[in-house]
Amino acid sequence: MELRGPEPLGSRPARQNPRLWAAAGRRATPYLVLTALLIFTGAFLLGYVVFRGSCQACGDDVMVVSEDMNHELSPDSHQGTLYWSDLQAMFLRHLGEGRLEDTIRQTSLRERVAGSAGMAALVQDLRAVLLSQKLDHVWMDTHYVGLQFPDPAHPNALHWVDAAGKHGEQLPLEDPDVYCPYSATGNATGELVYAHYGRPEDLQDLRARGVEPKGRLLLVRLGVINFAQKVASAQDFGAQGVLIYPDPADFSQGPHKLSLSSHRAVYGHVHLGTGDPYTPGFPSFNQTQFPPVQSSGLPSIPAQPISADTASLLLRKLEGPVAPQEWQGHLPVSPYRLGPGPGLHLGVNNRRASTPISNIFGCIEGRSEPDHYVVIGAQRDAWGPGAARSAVGTAILLELVRTFSSMVSNGFRPRRSLLFISWDGGDFGSVGSMEWLEGYLSVLHLKAVVYVSLDNAVLGDDKFHAKTSPLLISLIENILKQVDSPNRSGQTLFEQVVFNNHSWEAEVIRPLPMDSSAYSFTAFAGVPAVEFSFMEDGPMYPFLHTKDDTYENLHRVLRGRLPAVAQTVAQLAGQLLIRLSHDHLLPLDFGRYGDVVLRHIGSLNEFSGDLKARGLTLQWVYSARGDYIRAAEKLRKEIYSSEESDERLTRMYNVRIMRVEFYFLSQYVSAADSPFRHIFLGRGDHTLGALVDHVRLLRSSGPGALGEEAQVARGLGFQESRFRRQLALLTWTLQGAANALSGDVWNIDNNF
Repeated sequence: MELRGPEPLGSRPARQNPRLWAAAGRRATPYLVLTALLIFTGAFLLGYVVFRGSCQACGDDVMVVSEDMNHELSPDSHQGTLYWSDLQAMFLRHLGEGRLEDTIRQTSLRERVAGSAGMAALVQDLRAVLLSQKLDHVWMDTHYVGLQFPDPAHPNALHWVDAAGKHGEQLPLEDPDVYCPYSATGNATGELVYAHYGRPEDLQDLRARGVEPKGRLLLVRLGVINFAQKVASAQDFGAQGVLIYPDPADFSQGPHKLSLSSHRAVYGHVHLGTGDPYTPGFPSFNQTQFPPVQSSGLPSIPAQPISADTASLLLRKLEGPVAPQEWQGHLPVSPYRLGPGPGLHLGVNNRRASTPISNIFGCIEGRSEPDHYVVIGAQRDAWGPGAARSAVGTAILLELVRTFSSMVSNGFRPRRSLLFISWDGGDFGSVGSMEWLEGYLSVLHLKAVVYVSLDNAVLGDDKFHAKTSPLLISLIENILKQVDSPNRSGQTLFEQVVFNNHSWEAEVIRPLPMDSSAYSFTAFAGVPAVEFSFMEDGPMYPFLHTKDDTYENLHRVLRGRLPAVAQTVAQLAGQLLIRLSHDHLLPLDFGRYGDVVLRHIGSLNEFSGDLKARGLTLQWVYSARGDYIRAAEKLRKEIYSSEESDERLTRMYNVRIMRVEFYFLSQYVSAADSPFRHIFLGRGDHTLGALVDHVRLLRSSGPGALGEEAQVARGLGFQESRFRRQLALLTWTLQGAANALSGDVWNIDNNF
C-alpha cells in the first residue's frame, strides 16, 4: 500500500546506499522474526477456534447431531448471516400468525372419503392454497387404485345358525357403512369363540385351554395390534372369520371422560401391508400394465366390525371355560367365557372399485443441495369426520407451508429442498404414499433425506411418543429441549417427559407401526422416518376411525387444549425440518444401529449352547456388527478432522450418511415378494426378528412353541437349513451396510 504521495511526473528516484540498507536489515531482523511469529501464532489460534466451531457438529457425545446452535449459513446463500437462534425466532414468529384451530374445524366438516366428489373438490382447494404460497413447484399425481367399499344393495349381515345350519335371528349391524376394507368376501359359518385381542399368543393360549380356534368364528377386541394383524393371526390358526368390537375396558373411564357409544362400531382395513394390494410392488398409474397377482397380505377369511352392544349379545351366549382374569372386559356380561357358543353365519359383500386418488405436492428448492429432499406429509382422506385422524395433520401441514413460505420471503433459503405432501387413500392402508414410493423407488433412496409424518399427531395431551427410525433419536432429543411443553408452563417438552420417566427414550421412543405412512418410507424405501403423537395417559382416544371423530369431541377430550397441542406439534416438526434442511452436516446418528443389533442378538445368547450342539454359531453376526461399529467410528473421526467449509467433502459425507437406512434393506429378497425388506423393521424371513423367533423354536416341545404365526399354526419346529439361510442373508446385509459406510472400496477391510 502506498503511504506517501506520488512523485512528480518526470522526477527520478534518488540512489540508495547499499551499506545503509544492509545495516538497517541487520537491525530489523529480530523484529521481523518476532512479527512473523506473532502473525503465525494469531493465525493458528484463529484457525483453531474456527475449526472447533465448525466441527462441533461431530463431537464425541452425539456423533453427527450438531450442537452448534449458532451455525451460520454459507456465503453462497446471497443473504445476510442467519444463525440458528435467528431461524428459530423467525420460524416461531411466522408460525404464531396462523389459524390452526379454524383449519382443523373446517377440514373436519368436509367430505374426505377417497374417490368421492367431496374429496375431488378439496383437492382443488388445497392445490389453490399451495399455489397462493408462491412455492417453487406445486403439482399433483393421480393413481387408479383398487379400493373396497360396502355394497348398498347387499349389506353385510350376521345371523344365528341352528344345529341344522338354518339361519335364525339376524344380529344388528347398526351402521352398514362400517366395514373392514380388503376383507375376503363371501360367507363364513361356525361356532363362536372369544379370543381376547386376537394376538398369536392369545390364540395359542385359547388352544392350550382346550378351546380350538380352527373352524370357528373369532370374537376379538379392538386394540394392542391392528385389524390386519388380528385377521392374519386368526387365518393362521384356521379360523373361519373374525368379528372385531370395542370393549369399554380399553377406553378411558370416569365421570369426566368421554366414551364411545355402545352402538358404534370401529372402521379398519385388514390388508397386512400398505398400498394398493391388487398391484403389489407396482405403482397404480393409469394405463400401466400389471401382472395378475395380489398382495400376500390380503386375507382369505371375512372380517366385520361390530358394536359393543352386539358383542354383548354374543358374549352372553358363550359357554365353556371362564376367560382368564386379564381377558375380562367391561361389557354388561359377567364373566366372559371362551366358548364355544352357538353357530353364527357372517356374510361380507364388499365390492372392489377402481378409484382415482390424488396426492398434492409443494416444494421449496434448496440452495446448495436441491436434489436432496426433506419430506413432510399428512394424510388428507378420512372415512368419517376424521378430526384426529387427518384434519389435524392436514392443518399443521398447511400451516408449515405458509410459515416456511413466509420465511423464504424474509431471507431464509434452506440448504436442501423441502417437500410438502398431502396424501390420499390413507385410511385404506397408506395407499397414496405407498404408490408414490413404488413409482419412484429407484431414485428416492438417493434423494430423500428424511420423512416426517403428521398423521395421528394429536390424540390427547398427556404423553408424547415419537415412532421413529433409530437414526433420528438423537436429533429428536435435541429438538425436545428447544420446544415448550403445551401443558406444563415453564418446562420444555424434554423436561416434561423426564419428569414422568428418567429414561426419556423409554418414555418417548416407539418403533414405527405398519399402519403409518412413515413405516413404508423406512421399511420399504430405506428412508429414515418419524411420526409424532400426543396421547392420552392410559387408554386410547376412543373416537378414532368412527363417525364420532369430530372436532367437537377432540376438543372436549383435550379439555380445550387442542390449539396449544397442535401448535406444539407444528413447532416440533418445523424445527426438525429446519435442522434437517439447514445444517451443513446431516444430523443423523448412524452409530445408533450398532446398539440396535446388540439388543437383538443379545437375546440370542441364551441359545448359544443349543446352537453349538448342532454345530451352529452366531459368530458371523457379531463380526458383522463389529465391522459396522468400526466403520461408523472411522467415519466419525473423518468428519471430526475435516473442514466444514469444503462443500465437496461435506456433500460426500452427507451422501454416505443419508443412505445408511437404505443399507439395511436386504438385497437378497425381492421387493415384489417381500416389500418390507428392512432387516430390523421389516417383515419376512430375512429379518432379525424372524431369526430370533426361529431360534426360540430350538426349545419347543411341539405346536405350543413361540415363533412366527404361520410356524406356530402349522406346528413346525426348528429347521437347520432355514436357519443357515436366515443367518447368511442377515449377516451379509449387515456386512454390506458396514462396507458401504466405510466409503471407497480401497478403505474396506476384506478380512471378514
